[in-house]
Amino acid sequence: MDLKSCSKCGRIHPRSFKCNVGRKYEQTNERKLRSSSAWTRKAKQIKEDAKGLCEVCRDGGIYTYNGLEVHHITKLAENPDGLLEDDNLVCLCVRHHKEADAGEIDADYLRELAKERQKQ
Repeated sequence: MDLKSCSKCGRIHPRSFKCNVGRKYEQTNERKLRSSSAWTRKAKQIKEDAKGLCEVCRDGGIYTYNGLEVHHITKLAENPDGLLEDDNLVCLCVRHHKEADAGEIDADYLRELAKERQKQ
């Protein structure tokens, strides 16, 4: 294996490795939206409205309290205006969030869960 000494971090890397130390990333619009205080408040409100439970797990009779995240049913890249819309947000555990992002959980089903949460 061909190695080189990195001028950025001082470590030894394979020659084909690109070190990211000191690299500045452009913030995407989506990232800016997610770092806003309005989003932080909304995510907290959605988790509270879901009673601190994963909405998919609860629908299946399982109570999952740990690792909760708020998922945008319609992606922000497709609809940035949906950032704070209650009917576009659902509280999910890490596992179900990954499945929803991969399209393994039907978006219409998630919208129904969001509507049910709003009725409570």
